[in-house]
Order: sequence, then C-alpha cells, then structure tokens
Amino acid sequence: MNKKNIQLRLLPLLAGGLWVCHSLLLLCSCTPSASIPATFSEVADTAVIYPDYRDVTIPPNIAPLNFMVKDATADAFVADLSGLVCGADEEGKMDIDTTAWRQLLSEHRGESLTVDLYARRNDKWVHHPSFQIHVAEEAIDSYLSYRLIEPGYELYRQLGLYQRNLSNFDEVPIYENNRTFEGDDNHCVNCHNYQNYDTQRMLFHVRANHGGTIITEGSEAHKIAIKHDSILAAGVYPSWHPTQPLIAFSTNKTGQVFHLLHPEKIEVLDTESDLLLYDAEHNEVQNIIRTPDYLETFPCWAPDGSRLYYCSARLRHTGDSITSSSIAESFDSLLYDIYSLPFDSLTRTFGAPRLEISASSQGLSCSVPRISPDGCYLLYTLGQYGQFHIWHKSADLWVKDLQDSLSGPRPLTPANSPDADSYHSWSSNGRWIVFSSRREDGNYTRPYIAYFDRHGTAHRAFLLPQRDPEYNLLLLKSYNVPELTRSAVRVSVEKLNHVVRHTEAEVATYKE
Repeated sequence: MNKKNIQLRLLPLLAGGLWVCHSLLLLCSCTPSASIPATFSEVADTAVIYPDYRDVTIPPNIAPLNFMVKDATADAFVADLSGLVCGADEEGKMDIDTTAWRQLLSEHRGESLTVDLYARRNDKWVHHPSFQIHVAEEAIDSYLSYRLIEPGYELYRQLGLYQRNLSNFDEVPIYENNRTFEGDDNHCVNCHNYQNYDTQRMLFHVRANHGGTIITEGSEAHKIAIKHDSILAAGVYPSWHPTQPLIAFSTNKTGQVFHLLHPEKIEVLDTESDLLLYDAEHNEVQNIIRTPDYLETFPCWAPDGSRLYYCSARLRHTGDSITSSSIAESFDSLLYDIYSLPFDSLTRTFGAPRLEISASSQGLSCSVPRISPDGCYLLYTLGQYGQFHIWHKSADLWVKDLQDSLSGPRPLTPANSPDADSYHSWSSNGRWIVFSSRREDGNYTRPYIAYFDRHGTAHRAFLLPQRDPEYNLLLLKSYNVPELTRSAVRVSVEKLNHVVRHTEAEVATYKE
C-alpha cells in the first residue's frame, strides 16, 4: 500500500455492531462537503448504486465515476473511496472532485480502491458492505467519438458526430446536421473512421442531401463520391489501412424490415454487397470482391496491413432467382462467416480468401471483425442471424486467439449482457475495448468499456462516466460506433459544415 494513501482505522465500540471511525487523514472532500460518520451500524444489505461500478476495472486516466445511491429509506449518503470522501446531494448523487480523483487514481495505479458507503436512516447512520474498484496499470486512449441518433431511424434530424475527452466530461461536436427537419437540408452522417487511432486522417459519410464521403487530412477536408457502373453503390463500412492512404469499403444495397410481431423491432438487410479499395491520394477506386451469390461486408485491416478481414454470407436461392423480397422473408437464415485476404502493399493486390470463423456451421452469424493492435486477437460480434446485431438481443462479443491454432473462439462473458452487445473497438494499446450495449433498457445503445488483460481475459464492463449519473438515462439518443483515438479531431466544425453543405463531391475514378 502506498504510504500516501489514506488509512482508516475502524475501532469496535459496542458488541452489537456499532463502530467509531477514526480518520488519520483525509485526502479531499467532494462537493457537497462531507465526513465519515462518527458512529454507525453495520448492515448486510448491499447499497443500490447507478451506474453499478462494483468490481469493475478502470483506466488510470478515466473521468470520475460519479454515481447515485438509490435508497428511499435514507436521506443522506457519504462515500469513502480509499480516503476520498464524498457527500451526496438531495437526489443521492455523488459529484467527485476531478483533481482529487486524478490524484487518487495515480496513487492506486495497479491496485484497488475500496469503496465504503454510509446511509442515514431515521437519523442513524449505517454502513453497507464495502466493494472494490480496480485501477489498471494501462491507460485508455484519451478520446472517444460516436454518433448520437434517435434510435427509430425515421428522420435524420438532430443527429451528429461527437467527441468526448475520457479524462473529464468535455464533449464537443465534430459535425451536426440540423436541429429541425427541413426537406431541402435533410441529411444523415455516419460511419466515422480514423487511421491507426490518429485523427490526422479521418472520414465519415453524408447521406441524402449534400451526399458524399468527407475525408480529412489534418485540419483540411474535402468531399468525394464513389459511383460507377461497375460498383453497386457508394462506400459504406470503412477501414483505413494502418499506414497507406488506402481505405477498404463495403458497398451495400441496404433495406430495412420493420417487424409487426417479432420482439426485435427492426432488421437491416443487404440485398447485395461487395468490397472496394479506395486510394485517397489519387481519388481512385476498384473492386476487391464482386460476387453475385455472396454478401461481403465489414472490412477491417490487420494492424500491420498484411491482411483484410471481412464478413461474408451466402445467399440462398428461392427458385431461380434472388430478390429483395425473398431475402427479407428469410432474414433469419442469413449467416455470416469471417474471412481474410492477404494483401501485397507493393502491388496493392489481394490473394485467396481464408476462412477465419465458421459461424454458419453452428447456425450462427458474425459481424464487425476487429483485430487487436498486437495482431493476437480477433474480436467480433456473434448473434443468431444477420449482421445488424446492434438490434439483436442474442448479440455478444466473442474473441479468437490468432496465435493459438488449438484454441477456439470464446465469448467475452464478463463483459457481455443478456441484451445486445455489439459494435466494438480496441484501444491503441490493446488493453481496452469500447462497445455499444442495450443492457440498460433494451432500446438505447450506450458505450461500455471493458478491460482486456494480457492473458486475453475480459473484465466486467462499466458505463461511460458522466458528470450527472442519470445523464445516460435521460438522453434520448443512442450512441453508435464508439471509436477511440489518441488525439482530438483536428478539423473544425465550421470547416466541415462548409465542405458538407457548400461543396460538390469529386467523383472517384474507377480503376479496372
């Protein structure tokens, strides 16, 4: 134990369980100011807190884990986080001082915090059983970006891309579309992506009005369009090559199916999809894979750029043809596997595909392959069918050790939940995973963070901290596509607004 840490001595006073707490030193008090009760009784019931941060592992550079206590029988609460003492406001919310919290995590890096929670019931204090918060040695990347969108997808109003500083509660817009619905300005933004955890190169798509793909280089940005008779449609799911100015896209003809009786509200289906390679330096595009009987999607580069991973499903023929209606009617029979292609960076050519995960042989389906930065692990989402797993309650995170040919894929059980867990990304050091989860209410996706240790084991995930613990419940938006970066986005909101709304897209040249 670090000698600077706060040491608390609990001295027995009465045999019936009453204690006196003698504090040798207090690191700091939170707002509102508070102190540990002089007398209190031990109780066996566990305090109900939200978010539930019990026994989670956190980065040493994360924002304060503000939480609220849910106890209608109490009128005051005090929390002692290894000497950092906090009092709750009238709603039972703890607002932890950021400076004191940073010092606390610095002193406990690689160790655990002990949380003691006290509640005042009928003018008498009680002490709930203690719990732990583990502080990892490894930091998480400083910035998390995501899209905030109403989960219904009926209109494109009031959505945008945002960036959060994970060491505090600062959130800034990267780009926002509009505050009200306007027919001549209605547009969607999606699929933001960065090259190798750096914001020097970034992209996102604009759909409907002002359509195109926005590509940034440092503080500059321009708009391009991918369209040609030999290409199905514009680029969709992107992945920057880790070192070269190349982007792998899927190109998808996508439709939505709204269920009347199915417990899951919506299904997003591809009737066709292929893979593209786009050269951002020369504004050229070419097909990687173009097959009529298979759907290819979710490309992802290996961290050394030597392989391209992707998902693929075989279309089932109904009679002599495949139609949009036949695909919609058999939505739960679309099963995606994961393949990879070798890539020669000198000739920019691809080799023969290799099967990585055979989910269809088990009657299951994969989506969103992501390779850890050290190249050792393949992380993906596994569900009962399809590839739009963000709406599928069966969706869980799975991992495969690429260095051990004898070990099979396994679920990240400590991080998963009974509801949809999907669309994940790695931190640049490979020790953290951020993903979208509907575990709170089944309707809204919210970002969760899980530690992934050096033994390939995931730890219990925790909800993205907010200054107001109820913020995630009160915000009527879903978080989509959480992506970690080491640096802040360099291009201004004003520049992106001008490029999206006032410039024409430059059409990419098709390369045979």
